Amino acid sequence: MDERVEAPAGARMGESAGEPTVSVLVPCYNVERYLEQCLDSLRAQTIADMEVICIDDGSTDGTGAIIDRYCALDGRFRAVRKPNSGYGASMNRGLREARGTYVGILESDDFCAPQTFERLCAAARDAGAQAAKAGFFLHWSEPEPRDQLKSVVGGTLGGVVDPREHPELFWFMPSIWSAVYERRFLDRHDIRFLETPGASYQDLSFTFKVWAHAARVALLDEAFVRYRQDNEASSIHAPGKVFCVCDEFAQIEEFIEGRPDRDRLWPVAMRLKFDSYFWNYWRLSPDLREGFLARFAEEFRIARAAHRVDMSMLPPWSQVDLLHITGDPADYHAWALRTQGRPGSLAALARYARWGGPGLLLRRLLHRS
Repeated sequence: MDERVEAPAGARMGESAGEPTVSVLVPCYNVERYLEQCLDSLRAQTIADMEVICIDDGSTDGTGAIIDRYCALDGRFRAVRKPNSGYGASMNRGLREARGTYVGILESDDFCAPQTFERLCAAARDAGAQAAKAGFFLHWSEPEPRDQLKSVVGGTLGGVVDPREHPELFWFMPSIWSAVYERRFLDRHDIRFLETPGASYQDLSFTFKVWAHAARVALLDEAFVRYRQDNEASSIHAPGKVFCVCDEFAQIEEFIEGRPDRDRLWPVAMRLKFDSYFWNYWRLSPDLREGFLARFAEEFRIARAAHRVDMSMLPPWSQVDLLHITGDPADYHAWALRTQGRPGSLAALARYARWGGPGLLLRRLLHRS
């Protein structure tokens, strides 16, 4: 059952004996370089009624020793150790261990402001919301520290929203670590992570299920978490990771098929899928792109034939990319290699005219004016 009618008020801070307000999950794997800064930021939290669950996914560096030291320093910290089995399995283990009214997440190479979980939990509680979400900062520490704000509030998004009425929430970066979730809501709907060893993108299906089931989401016009970019690989070189994003969408599509509101969710999911596949294509090293693009094109041909894609949900530049990719993926790949996705103005307009026709060309020109 979805949280649609008379959304529950949510548990009050510390209302259940032995139940902390929030359980913060910290998945860890060979992250000794950044882990102390992460855990220091959690020790500094202004909410005292919390537990921090550090899930060590079979680390082989000094990660385990750092976790033990923080557990000895602070009784709110505890360690969970498991053989290496990947991010999804670590997160699901953490969810099984969590006792809090709310569940938060902090990646082990990121760090957050002292008021993070006090503000997020208060927002969820006061709104009777199943989740509360804030913006975040992209963070670089080298060569000098700098931040770039990514706000979840803007346009039609703000305050307390029903994702059913705001599909754009589905398209915002998943950023599962800039939110808290009501734990009993996650358990009631069996919202868990896909356990694919070594996989990427495992926040996609989790977030989609949260928004599909939730009735009330509190959005904060604030940002707390520094999401580290120093440790981000600029491209994907491992052949085993090429199709990880496809596994996540297979899970999402299976989930949608079993829902009575699937006709509403299909076009929302297809917009998200296009954005995610397009991002994945450009992140792949050039030698891996062509094989992924063939699958990209075929899956969207099938989706369009089944009337699951609403082109009006895509901005004009995405529409022309989708038409080009599904119409002639080999030509798109050659164009991408030649231009790196940044053609000159005349070449770009010619591509709009060729693949989108006069209507899409006009829409693009009006969008630019």
